[in-house]
Formats: sequence, structure tokens, C-alpha cells
Amino acid sequence: MSEVLKIDNVGRFFGDGDTRLDILKGAEFSMRKGEMVGLVAPSGTGKSTLLHLAGLLERPDTGNVYVNGRDCGALPDGERTTIRRSEIGFVYQFHHLLPEFSAAENVMMPQMIAGLGRHEARERAGQLLDYMRVGHRAEHRPAELSGGEQQRVAIARAVANAPLILLADEPTGNLDPVTAHYVFDALEALVRQSGLAAMIATHNHELAARMDRRVTLEEGRIVEL
Repeated sequence: MSEVLKIDNVGRFFGDGDTRLDILKGAEFSMRKGEMVGLVAPSGTGKSTLLHLAGLLERPDTGNVYVNGRDCGALPDGERTTIRRSEIGFVYQFHHLLPEFSAAENVMMPQMIAGLGRHEARERAGQLLDYMRVGHRAEHRPAELSGGEQQRVAIARAVANAPLILLADEPTGNLDPVTAHYVFDALEALVRQSGLAAMIATHNHELAARMDRRVTLEEGRIVEL
């Protein structure tokens, strides 16, 4: 398995002097293709910050973030955006689907932004929605879907451009326990089948235990459990 994400001595802080707050301090982490990692850090310890740095949504104050061997720290915003769109997929606690578009159109959108034709984008969207067991809801808008269905559409959208890395921030945190397990089953199957690397933040230790390894955050550092 090859290393697709590396967090190298990363620091992230806010404020200055006596008001400075260190969120991450010398954080080290790497993830390989085909690996599922559970991030089980408590709220307020920097979990979202870590995911934002890994996903190139923020820049570290110190250290470097490597995606597929490429140092992304000094890259201009345009190149970082290109890498983020093509190599990184995101799933959030709240699905953030575009309400005026159907499920299929939501999954087509990132593909068309990346330059894929409408016909090809629709075909792949249909395949992904079928895989997530919501293909029969492809033409429904988000408001017409259940919470679990919306999240499965969001997962399909996140992997629509065949990324190397999937970052998920509490993807089942807004769902009841039964629906959460159902959605996680679909997410795990998709990750295993596609061979991408996934970091999934969750407070659910039962779900985290199903992943290849687990990490937490302690005093700004990433610690293996």
C-alpha cells in the first residue's frame, strides 16, 4: 500500500502572545491507500482543524501536508483547489446537498465541474446511487429524502470524482443508531471496494472499532489508540 496522505510536524494556532491557542503542535500522521482510520478525538481538541488541514481547506502555521507525495504547503490556492477537487472527497455531519437539484444532479455536479460531460456524469451518478442503495430516489430532491438517504447521496457525491482520500466528519452523527449503522455499512463497503484511504471522525466507538486503526488528539498531537 502506498502513502497518500502525510501530516508532517504540523502546527496550527490562533491568536498571539498570551492569547495564543495552539490547536495542533508537531502533529504527525500518515495514511495509506486502502486504509480506514477512525478519528475518535473529543470535541474541542482540534478534530475539525485536522480534517481541514488534511483536506487543504486550511494551511498549517508550521510543518507540511503531503497529498500523494506532493508537498501542498507552498502551492498557490488554485493548485490546492485542483488537488482538493480531484483527489479528496468530503462528507460532513450535515449532508449539504443543494436543495434545488435532484439526488442524481447533486452527484453529477462535482463531475461536471471537473470537466466530465453531462451524459457520463449522469451514468456514474446512477452507478454510485445504486451502489449506495438509493438509485430509486435519483430524481428526488433532498427535501423528499430521509436523513439516511440524504447522507448516502452525500457519500456518493464525495466519491464521484474517484478521489484518493475520503475525509468524513461525523458522517453518522446526525442519524439515529439504526440508520447510522446502515449508512456506515454502505460507506465502509464503498471504501473497501474502491481502495481509497479514509479518515472518519466519529464519537461512535463501536463504528470506530470496525476500522483498520484508530487515532485521537492529545495536547495537539495525533496519538494511535
